[in-house]
Amino acid sequence: MARYLTLRVLQAIGVLWAAFTVSFIVLFLLPSDPVSLAAEGGGAGTPVDKAAIAELQARYGLDQPVWEQYWTALTHAVRGDLGFSISTGQTVTGAIAAAIPSTLALAATALALAVGGGGLLAFLGVYTRARWLRTLLLSLPPLGVAVPTFWVGLILLQCFSFGLPVFPAFGDRTPAAVVLPAITLAIPTGAVIAQVLANSLISTWREPFVEVAATKGASRWYIHTRHVFRLATVPTLTIAGVLVGELLAGSVVVETVFARAGVGRLTQTSVLSQDIPVVQGVVVLTSLVYVVVTLAVDVVYPFIDPRIVEGKRSRGESATTKTEAPSEEAHV
Repeated sequence: MARYLTLRVLQAIGVLWAAFTVSFIVLFLLPSDPVSLAAEGGGAGTPVDKAAIAELQARYGLDQPVWEQYWTALTHAVRGDLGFSISTGQTVTGAIAAAIPSTLALAATALALAVGGGGLLAFLGVYTRARWLRTLLLSLPPLGVAVPTFWVGLILLQCFSFGLPVFPAFGDRTPAAVVLPAITLAIPTGAVIAQVLANSLISTWREPFVEVAATKGASRWYIHTRHVFRLATVPTLTIAGVLVGELLAGSVVVETVFARAGVGRLTQTSVLSQDIPVVQGVVVLTSLVYVVVTLAVDVVYPFIDPRIVEGKRSRGESATTKTEAPSEEAHV
């Protein structure tokens, strides 16, 4: 167990370092100069003294060789210092800290809706014996994945803000303002959860232990809730880190549509102004959230299925996320 956790921690550190390095290289290769853009007022075209630009470049260390810039940024990031915003002069950690509460409330609400809605949809879709109902329920997740997020947000705004003034259209000053953005963000995430969990439930129903439990007199409900559902959640947990990352990425679109102040809007404005320290700080934050969630899932794995640590999971169990059409054979 100790070796298993040590390897996962080392992998998490490697992912963080890779994310930082790749983002640094990509941002360094941008053709324009962020200091010049900031000095010109966001690209307004106002002439600026070259000496002032040189002074700003020296202040932010952009006049140093690239390897020195990278090493300085990396060593400072390890200590929690992500530098200063070129556009505002505010510390990157301060800018992100100010934007996190709104995004955290949105992402947490959306995740709760996605897990609850997607899990219930998959559970009922596989458990029901009615073919028409099963077909209807299991056809909803692909639709949820295919529908563009911004389109869903605009439809919800038109129906429940402009048509029926039930929820606020913009801002984040009231608890009700988070409802429509959270639903918009939860639909694609919940659809992925429903797809993965439904396919895993179908595959788990075909395992030999299900037939053994049925011959011993266990009810279908007991088998579904006590055995099948627990094992089927393993592939869903596998994508937990990816889903959290998608929630943070989706917040850029959602916060723009609903005019919410958060990490998404901060990312959008920083990309437009090419504020490299802030963009890289957001990348590091997203990577940190991803590795923390993934590491937490890796810690939970052994308690759900000890065979994962022992390396004895069969190929059939690891392939439960493959897309399969539900059939009557998957039901006892």
